[in-house]
Amino acid sequence: MQVIYEDNHIIIVAKESGEIVQGDKTGDTPLSDLVKQYIKQKYQKPGEVFLGVCHRLDRPVSGLVVFARTSKALARLNKMFAEGEVHKTYWAIVGRGERREERGELTHWLVRNEKQNKSYAYDREVPHSKKAQLRYRVISHGDRYQLLEVELLTGRHHQIRCQLSKVGMPIRGDLKYGAARSNPDGSISLHARRVEFIHPVSKQPIVVEAPVPADNLWQALAAT
Repeated sequence: MQVIYEDNHIIIVAKESGEIVQGDKTGDTPLSDLVKQYIKQKYQKPGEVFLGVCHRLDRPVSGLVVFARTSKALARLNKMFAEGEVHKTYWAIVGRGERREERGELTHWLVRNEKQNKSYAYDREVPHSKKAQLRYRVISHGDRYQLLEVELLTGRHHQIRCQLSKVGMPIRGDLKYGAARSNPDGSISLHARRVEFIHPVSKQPIVVEAPVPADNLWQALAAT
């Protein structure tokens, strides 16, 4: 965990792949607890530390996570996330397959399967589906992989993973959505790179970026 931004009302950290944002049935220590410990120690706070979870990242995904440090900020951030006022940009490493467009916009209808913890993309509306939209552009090429920048226009379950897979660009290491092999560390090559929003209390613009993962391929593609 790396703290990228903090003030009296919010704290933004860079999550490593493999960390969970909130506690689950695994019993592993969640990122939220680590952030609470950080705040408690840094500011020598007695008693319980308040920390509100505004959104989540899948466990194998790295990048920015926004937390609220006050109930006022939490209520306002929850509303902003729900209404699409928090703009998130992701980076994803995908294979250099048949799809050659340097940029594009994808629209699908996603159906979530709770039992499988997986979403399925359709080209047209089907029962129980939700519309999903994103924009992408290629920002660098390697011999076998390319780096995409992805802007979410909607927020659906596994949206980027599902939609890129649907058009023949599964994310590196994402076995659930069609990658040929896993990454050695169990991650998938999807990174919450940038977040932009108006501060819920001060009303100042907040724009922060997460450092690129230390993985050699990430570093090489980011450098070019």
